[in-house]
Amino acid sequence: MNMKIPISHIATIILLLTASLGNLAAQHVKTGIDVLEENGFEQVRGKRIGLVTNPTGVDRYLNSTVDVLFNAPDVELVALFGPEHGVRGNAHAGEHVAGQAVDSRTGVPIFSLYGKSRMPSASQLEGLDAIVYDIQDIGCRSYTYISTMGNVMKVAAMEDVEMIILDRPNPLGGLRVEGPGVDDSLISFVGQYNIPYVYGLTCGELAMLLNEEGMLKVTGSRGQDSTVRCRLTVVRMEGWTRSMSWDDTGLMWVPTSPHIPTPEAAYFYPATGILGELGCLSTGIGYTLPFGMIACEGMDADLLASRMNALYLPGLLFRPVYATPFYGSLKGKETGGVQIYITDFKTARLSEIQFYAVQVIAGIRPEFNPFNVPAQRLEMFDKVTGSKAVRMEFSKRLRYEDIFHLWNDFAEKFQKMSQKYYLYGIN
Repeated sequence: MNMKIPISHIATIILLLTASLGNLAAQHVKTGIDVLEENGFEQVRGKRIGLVTNPTGVDRYLNSTVDVLFNAPDVELVALFGPEHGVRGNAHAGEHVAGQAVDSRTGVPIFSLYGKSRMPSASQLEGLDAIVYDIQDIGCRSYTYISTMGNVMKVAAMEDVEMIILDRPNPLGGLRVEGPGVDDSLISFVGQYNIPYVYGLTCGELAMLLNEEGMLKVTGSRGQDSTVRCRLTVVRMEGWTRSMSWDDTGLMWVPTSPHIPTPEAAYFYPATGILGELGCLSTGIGYTLPFGMIACEGMDADLLASRMNALYLPGLLFRPVYATPFYGSLKGKETGGVQIYITDFKTARLSEIQFYAVQVIAGIRPEFNPFNVPAQRLEMFDKVTGSKAVRMEFSKRLRYEDIFHLWNDFAEKFQKMSQKYYLYGIN
């Protein structure tokens, strides 16, 4: 039978085919779990394994790594370990995760790494041949997953259990390195290693660096510190390059935490996250723009946006925004500020934005002092920044130029040093 297809339908079919071909031609990255599946689970075959993961641990079809490894042939998944937010993502930021539970889907026991203890015990690793790590990070030191990764590496080293990292993209790319290291006095779970605030490595590359540069330190029974080194295997990605943003990967985004629901929020986290610790400014937490805005009470948003744009910060634009947060430190208060737009991801210097914003706000309102807050907020600001000197110098005049070298010199040295751990090229 001869059927005539309406012209409008033909146009629709052509558009759909074009879109499909475009998707096929686009760069699609295979993460570590994808590569592991394709090679027949070579690195874990015949092994009893534990798995450190959360909802971001998925393959390219959004199948949970928990389920993939549980159903993998000749692989015995016997333990799950949950970081902040839990294995299935049912805990809020900073909320302690229950010490032990059972995964309702697989029946595998779950041990918390974000409760009374933030390290697995020797008994929890007993009988394991390897412990696998599969978590999507966001490339920023204060995000706690890399601290969990390092803690697990320490115990794996002490118990002679192989550590296997299923590598994933750094959403901030592999070329962006910003911020100071961490003073010894400020080592904490939001700054556990002396690396820049934005460190420019994948979790697999970072694991190699921590392992080889003596950053995995443990305290002995007599209080003395020593360095350990684990048996480390990194299952490399395929198709990822250092110059990629998340949009370039072809991968779907799974929220890495409640306030990072999109890759854009991951881009903005280093732009406002430090400032958010002070509690006197809204960074969009409690509103609809998590980490994507900077606002305060009584501010003329149009004036602030005009002056921020007058700085001509590379790759950035600012739009005036008025907002009343639904929750958080400024809940129910009318604020004026700017929404951040990234126009050129490669040239934007993300972590500097928050300091320039304070500088401009202080220029509009000379009485403004973001550091006139409770001591515990200043302490957290220092821990996340990694350096007391940054706050001490910046607070004198509230001008970014006064901390420029504090913010950039260490990062430049670290980037040169870390290149020997690169697993992926630039193009």
